[in-house]
Amino acid sequence: MKALLDAAPRFLFFTGKGGVGKTSMACATAVALADAGRRVLLISTDPASNLDEVLETPLGQSPKPVIGVAGLDAMNIDPEEAARAYRERIVAPYRGILPDAAVMSIEEQLSGACTVEIASFNEFTRIIGHDEPIAAYDNVILDTAPTGHTLRLLSLPAAWNDFIASNKTGSSCLGPLAGLKDQRLIYEKAVGTLNNPSLTLLVLVTRAETSALKEAARASAELAGLGIRNQHLIVNGVFKAVDPDDAVAAAFEQRGRSALDRIPEILAALPRTTLPFHPNGFLGTQALRRVFDIRAEPYPDQEGCATVSLPFIEDFNALADRLAATGCGVIMTMGKGGVGKTTLAAAIAVELARRGFSTHLSTTDPAAHVSAAIGESFPNLHVSRIDPAAETRAHIERVMATTGSQLDEEGRTLLAEELRSPCTEEVAVFQAFARMVAEGEDRFVVLDTAPTGHTLLLLDATEAYHREVLRSSSALPEAVRELLPRLRDHQYTKVLLVTLPEATPVHEAAQLQDDLRRAGIEPYAWVINQSFAAAAPSDPMLKVRADLEVRYIAEVTRELAEYAVIVPWMGGEHSGQAELQRFVHPQPFK
Repeated sequence: MKALLDAAPRFLFFTGKGGVGKTSMACATAVALADAGRRVLLISTDPASNLDEVLETPLGQSPKPVIGVAGLDAMNIDPEEAARAYRERIVAPYRGILPDAAVMSIEEQLSGACTVEIASFNEFTRIIGHDEPIAAYDNVILDTAPTGHTLRLLSLPAAWNDFIASNKTGSSCLGPLAGLKDQRLIYEKAVGTLNNPSLTLLVLVTRAETSALKEAARASAELAGLGIRNQHLIVNGVFKAVDPDDAVAAAFEQRGRSALDRIPEILAALPRTTLPFHPNGFLGTQALRRVFDIRAEPYPDQEGCATVSLPFIEDFNALADRLAATGCGVIMTMGKGGVGKTTLAAAIAVELARRGFSTHLSTTDPAAHVSAAIGESFPNLHVSRIDPAAETRAHIERVMATTGSQLDEEGRTLLAEELRSPCTEEVAVFQAFARMVAEGEDRFVVLDTAPTGHTLLLLDATEAYHREVLRSSSALPEAVRELLPRLRDHQYTKVLLVTLPEATPVHEAAQLQDDLRRAGIEPYAWVINQSFAAAAPSDPMLKVRADLEVRYIAEVTRELAEYAVIVPWMGGEHSGQAELQRFVHPQPFK
């Protein structure tokens, strides 16, 4: 890590698949640079930010000093708060000038998820594209969202420059276009900063797991294609067994070794930092300092960890029995990125199909992996993906063929330009999601949803569309009109909150549960995934981790969940139907 610190330019972006320790690495780097005497600003652009918890400091929309670290300030870009401010900035000049009905119409147009995206984008570009907000800092570190969101966020400057430059209508789904044109120079400067290797370093964080390495490789290639070629790889949490006779520990070590032996070429060519497995994680600034302290032991004294006692909790097979008993409906897996939503969705779908039910497995995740998880075809099981690009093309064709056919040439030109807005993708994906949910009337539909932030944006779009439907119900398909009632019907839709037995995934799942309940959606069950405590290891490092897990398992079962099940750590990459069936029919380690 010393090489990374010594070569750190002014801007560092941390990205990677959810759950790989991206936030921890960003925080540890920020603490180390501040300890070295630099003035550092750490920012999260993740809709599901957990900077507050990792730094043990309450944060807001403006920089605040981090407790216990001189020279380090941190802040969150809250997408919802940014959207509220953006809406008010657009609407305020028209209050008292336009009729109230016209003002309400503008507010309605700005109520969807695209406004949240653009508001966050404005804050992002304000920071890296304008000197004044960051003039006091030597380094600016951005803890970005999971990879799919990051790629979209970082591609927006170029996309919106093109949109602004070519749009001639004077208005868009984002409100008056003149307000955006005023920002064009800042957007262009942001693009230049991202592409300048002397100013910006992209830090790709991964774990020694095949899926995480593939995701990092994809991000590396796509970001390099956007001009961000100064990159560094961190492989976090590489495990080495202390007790070679422990089958769990041996399998954990072997999985990491095998994944690194097959590291993608694009990652193998990058400068690399490898960090050992730390069973206690990195909550708090003192723990974060251990990342850079090569003298520190990777695990503490083992006293008190001889026996791990778990509260009684049902296994995944019991959940499968409950789900199968309904005969049809929608099952959605939700939770923080990296907790295993895709794998569990695939395991549920395979088991339901194995029991003879017609089952459709699909995903709304931009970084979808369900096909890879399933492998070969399986009787009674159909696998698909909601492809944003394909759905957008189809949506534009439908609108031009219907609404566009009723317009003159000038009107069609205006409509075509409006449909080039990035907001069109949100509409297209939303309608595809609604059609997928409608299939649950006569079969099982298992939906692997995106990481928490994206999922909440999707549900927010659902609520916005439902308000619009109440005003113009005849203009939209039945699947769209019925979406929210179906999501709120706990007999029809069963939401599974997936978590790991760790602080951040549990607390983010709890926040998601609160948000779902405010939307009138009650979670059906919690799934505590990949638990070392449930696997009963004898390796001392894994026993420390298992002992730490117990408090979070108890928090879920006693305080948060009406019903919960637990899945032990099982090793392997969980691809292919034989591996997936181990979730329901577990086999001992050999």
